[in-house]
Order: sequence, then structure tokens, then C-alpha cells
Amino acid sequence: MTGLSPEQEIARAFLLEQFRDFINLERGVSERTDEAYARDITRFAQYARVRGAAAPTDVDARLLREYIYHLKDLGLSPASIRRNVSAVRTYFRFLVGEGHVVRDPSDRLETPKRWRTLPDVLTVDEVERLLAAPSLDDPLVFRDRAMLELAYGAGLRVSEWITLGVRDVLFDESLVRVFGKGAKERLVPIGRSAIGAVALYLRELRPKLEKGAGRSILFLNARGAPLTRMGAWKILQRHVTTSGLAKRVTPHTLRHSFATHLLENGADLRAVQEMLGHADISTTQIYTHVDREYLRTVHKQYHPRG
Repeated sequence: MTGLSPEQEIARAFLLEQFRDFINLERGVSERTDEAYARDITRFAQYARVRGAAAPTDVDARLLREYIYHLKDLGLSPASIRRNVSAVRTYFRFLVGEGHVVRDPSDRLETPKRWRTLPDVLTVDEVERLLAAPSLDDPLVFRDRAMLELAYGAGLRVSEWITLGVRDVLFDESLVRVFGKGAKERLVPIGRSAIGAVALYLRELRPKLEKGAGRSILFLNARGAPLTRMGAWKILQRHVTTSGLAKRVTPHTLRHSFATHLLENGADLRAVQEMLGHADISTTQIYTHVDREYLRTVHKQYHPRG
């Protein structure tokens, strides 16, 4: 037993204090850049630990690429992602220079010029497996079920599902009130499964979690505080693992699946645009391409001349 908190253990294993001394003393960066880089590398170290890296020597180029996509999935702006790439490069230059790692896995790391055209989506069966993954043995099962049902059932961005208020679920009207980008409000219909899961969570679990720090936020962590993006991501990854899904699944995957499944079943594009909260319908039109890709796959698989 080290007596250190998980955060302190990660800081020690990934030499975060030494890195901060390096950028302060040797690079002479501004206070603002120092704080940003320290925050960026702390987030990277936490991600790397979640992905099984015990120390910087366990990090390879593939993990770094996945981390950059993870930042995109968290909703960071391109400018923030570019700064994170710069911080990671600086961090590994420090590690190589000090002899802590032999090879620099960030030497070819680039911000993707163009993010994947077609978003990852789950099939309906895969969504069912994921939604069934939270186990009754887990003390937070009612929260996790409600969170996954609502994220998929309303096509929410991760920033939206962690900031929903208790009063934003309008049970009598089968709607959820969402505040999207630019605090723009929209109302999204939700089905019986999501309504039932949220009602059960509110009745059976949330009162036990609420310790005064919840600020009327719907989804709370075990300490009674609102979930962070990273906290929500970890919860999702745990259930993805339990479900046995082989695909890469992020909070945005559920949103993509929501839109794709609506269009596959004949929903109007403008209605889907409204539910997703897209200002421009051209953003929504990517899902018609996903739909066409799905149709091509089906044709190739089942047509005799495919």
C-alpha cells in the first residue's frame, strides 16, 4: 500500500511534477500555458492509465492516436485538440531528454486533418446488448441504465447528458429538455424505456446519492457530485466491456446510432435535425450517407450478385 490517492499515483508514475518543473524552468512558458499543459498532460495520463498503461514506457503511437480521437469524442474544439497534441509532444520530448523513455511515440502524431467521414454506429442488437449490460449486482445500476437509455433514446451529446437537470425530464409529456451548443434549448421525445429507467433511478437511487453537491443535476457520481465527461466515458467503457462489443464505442457513438436508426426506419431528415439540435441540415445529412453505407453492406451480404 502506497498511501497515495489514485490521482497521486498517476502523477508519480507519469512524472507529472517533473514535467511541470521542466516546462517552467527550461521552456520558460507563460503561467497560462503552464497551467494548460499541466491540465492536458494530467488528462492524458489518466486516459493512458484507464487504457492499461502503468507508465509512459507503456504508451505507443496507437494509444496516442486513440487519445486524440477521444478528445474529439469529448467535444473539444480543434484549437484545444491542437494544444493537447503540442503538450503531448513536449511531454515526450522531456521524457526522452531525461532518459525516462527510449523512443518518442509522438514523433509522427498529427491532428487528423479530416475526421472520419462516416461515424461509427451500433446495430440495434448491439445497442440492446449495451443497454442490458448494467448488472443488478452494481450499486449504481439504476443510474447507469437510466443514463444509457437516455443517451441513446434522445441522441444526446455527452456534454448534454451530464448537465441535464432533474426537472429537464418532462414525464407527463414524454420529453426531455436539452440545452445544447450555445445554450440553445430543444425538446426531444423519449420512449417508454428511457422514461421508466429514469423514473426508477429518481425513486430508488438518486436520493441516496444526493449529498448537497448535486446542484439539481440528474446524473450524480458515487460521491453525490455531477458526473464529469471523463467519468461518463469510464462508465460507458465499463459497460461496453461487459457487453462484449468488439466495436469502439464512445458517447458520440450512441448519438450516431440514434440518428442512423431513425433514418433507417424512415424518419424525416428535418425531424432528425431538430432532435439532434443541428443548426445546419448539412450536418445531419452525414447520416443519410451512413444509411446508404448500411444498405450497401446489406446488399453485398445478401444479394446473389452482391
